[in-house]
Amino acid sequence: MNTVPAGSATGEIPSAERRTERVVIIGAGIVGCALADELTARGWSDVTVLEQGPLASPGGSTSHAPGLVFRTSPSKTLTAYAAYTVEKFSSLRVDGRSCFLPVGGLEVATSEERWLDLHRKAGLAASWGVQGELVGPARCAELFPMLDPERVLGGFHTPGDGLARAVLACHAQTARAQRRGARFLDRHTVTGIERDGGRVTGVVTDRGTFPADHVVSAAGFWGPVIGAMAGVDVPLLPLAHQYAKTAPLPSLAGSGARGGGGPHGAEAVRPILRHQDHDLYYREHLDPSGGAGRIGIGTYAHRPLPVDPYAVPAYDEAPVMPSSLPFTEEDFAPSWAETGRMLPQLAASRVGEGFNGVFSFTPDGMPLLGESRALRGFWLAEAVWVTHSAGAARAVAEWMTDGRTSVDAHECDLHRFEKAQRSPAYVRDRGERGFVEVYDVIHPLQPPERPRPLRTSPFYPRERELGAYFLESGGWERPHWYEANAPLVRDLGIQVPERDAWTAQHWSPIAAAEAKVTREKVALYDMTPLRRLEVTGPGSLDFLQRMTSNNLNKRVGAVTYTLLLDETGGIRSDLTAARLGPDRWQLGANTPADLDWLIRRAPEGVQVRDITSGTCCVGVWGPLARELVQPLTPADFSHGAFGYFKARETYIGHVPVTALRLSYVGELGWELYADADVGLRLWDTLWEAGQRLGVIAAGRSAFNSLRLEKGYRAWGADMTAEHTPEEAGVGFAVRPAKGDFTGREALAALDAPARRLVCLTLDDPAAVVMGSEPVHVDGVPAGYVTSASYGYSVGRCVAYAWVPAGAASPGTPVHVEYFGEKVSATVAAEPLFDPEMARIRC
Repeated sequence: MNTVPAGSATGEIPSAERRTERVVIIGAGIVGCALADELTARGWSDVTVLEQGPLASPGGSTSHAPGLVFRTSPSKTLTAYAAYTVEKFSSLRVDGRSCFLPVGGLEVATSEERWLDLHRKAGLAASWGVQGELVGPARCAELFPMLDPERVLGGFHTPGDGLARAVLACHAQTARAQRRGARFLDRHTVTGIERDGGRVTGVVTDRGTFPADHVVSAAGFWGPVIGAMAGVDVPLLPLAHQYAKTAPLPSLAGSGARGGGGPHGAEAVRPILRHQDHDLYYREHLDPSGGAGRIGIGTYAHRPLPVDPYAVPAYDEAPVMPSSLPFTEEDFAPSWAETGRMLPQLAASRVGEGFNGVFSFTPDGMPLLGESRALRGFWLAEAVWVTHSAGAARAVAEWMTDGRTSVDAHECDLHRFEKAQRSPAYVRDRGERGFVEVYDVIHPLQPPERPRPLRTSPFYPRERELGAYFLESGGWERPHWYEANAPLVRDLGIQVPERDAWTAQHWSPIAAAEAKVTREKVALYDMTPLRRLEVTGPGSLDFLQRMTSNNLNKRVGAVTYTLLLDETGGIRSDLTAARLGPDRWQLGANTPADLDWLIRRAPEGVQVRDITSGTCCVGVWGPLARELVQPLTPADFSHGAFGYFKARETYIGHVPVTALRLSYVGELGWELYADADVGLRLWDTLWEAGQRLGVIAAGRSAFNSLRLEKGYRAWGADMTAEHTPEEAGVGFAVRPAKGDFTGREALAALDAPARRLVCLTLDDPAAVVMGSEPVHVDGVPAGYVTSASYGYSVGRCVAYAWVPAGAASPGTPVHVEYFGEKVSATVAAEPLFDPEMARIRC
């Protein structure tokens, strides 16, 4: 929705549009150079880039990066960043040499599991608009002749991927930024960050102090060091990754000279090869003069090798460069042996040279982007690999200049981690795990192994007694089903289609039984991990009216579904706002970034705080919910006295609760909130009273099925800041007539949507998809699935998907591509279950 300014890629900005903000970027690696280019292209010409090493090759990760750019990722955001990196670097040249070599990428499978995963990856590529094809062993060997086709089941070829010449791209972007007024200063070691009144004011170096309105840490694996100077936590772990080159190979003699006159230059002519079953990748290093070339080998197969960023030597003290550590041959030995088997021509060769190169990992493997709330004007552009460098830099530049990003960045927002996820021990554990799993086949629901359990609700002891199967999100242990309900599968005559091996992971038919009991009786759901914010103080109503899209000017006791929009009308988040007093609100929110967004904008006298950790929540849902709770409370829970979307503070037994008449499963019921210290008593009170009604505990697997049958959107999956309310089907939560609010003017100026979020039902009752699969309209990939689950009440898989507006009418036939197969589906009118809302409003 937000367009990049004309000239941001190559052109100049008219002087009338130039900005006077003083920006200091710390680090002249690929991210710092790209950011300087992007900022100056947007008119911010007072940009200074400080580098501790020489500009020619600063000595950070950029200086040794092998330059692999594989665009396809499970993350739509990272795929977009990589695609922009390819586009931008392809347009950059230095002395006639392109900064990107489109040699293509080839990922091969030597196991059935990997071959299936490549089919899934081909689907992701189609969803995100990346050209690719699955090929057989013979074609794999044709693309990379050293490969032994007998060991390969097939491959995934992406011709538009290739090699970024990172150092060259730094030079090209530096030159453009300098022409627009930026200055680059090498041999400047940062020693401190100046601040005043909670804002950054300058950067101190060993060669002087530089005043600044904005400081961006693009220091790579030194990010935690720079962050500490600013008093800003940077949850990043530097790790060493092995890279080696073979001795010169006579078989590659002349390849570089032949490639020199072609579009690929002389460094490489064949695709980058990834052998992920053994955590390996390969690329050519050809001799442009016609001599024998080499093969570069990178491996993640060795033990994690964490690096203390404070102990990394300075540029002039490092034997090679700060990011290049001594090669540990014993760690490389298994990878070299496997290389000889996979590429038999190399068996007679040897390792000519190698090093352990340092780069950055975060607890979830995503970059750290955005402005710190702890120190205004201090920005992070950290944990960004060369693959995503230009795209991530563009995002930060947009954030700084426009206040938002054109590609949704919530997965990269530096505030996304919970406090419990920011400890050094957690960052190390998850960072090391991320290194080990870089090339693993990871199921979308697969939980990390440690540290667990970290965050548990007060109900956790009872959930364990009931045999809960826990998955993890945000550090929370979340029950997905309960083994105690296994007999219900037989007793209720539950029959569900048999699942394939992929969708059967982290799933049980018990979820179907739990969904049925919720529809027919009553169930307890642990909703404690749902984020709760408290907003208090005089002016809180006016503040929330300006911040959100719906009309909150209602009586105390009203609950309203509303949206947080950005200035362009994009959906930053969705909220439930319960007015508990004239100046007291409880908000049901999504991520820590919601808290950050509101705190930054709260006027004096209005307080916003996260109360999630000190409270708990149990959802009591089902036709018998009122029969369960009414005898336990002095309040009147009848429909007339306690209507839908209403709130009340009362008691359940001995426990004070805030009860919200909400239901995200489409059944009668309440969300009951209590302080954590009485949470276990709340659960036990409900459980004991519910035995006569056949109450059960139910998990997130059933919850997800039920909410999709009702058409309830999940922010971050079904809709993000890239989408508008009308597109996403939540336009009912926008009330322009209430007065001014963020995004109001932008919404009024929008044209009719070109795309829509729609409900799909798979035509085959036995078919199941999981999300991110491409949707084909008239035989062409035209959209993608956001959320999906088997709808146990409707007897088929339900999937929400983005499709062109012309294909959004109910009854439209489409196909969902699942592991290479086209599964027939139909656009359905929503909601699928109880469209009259009779079951909720009773």
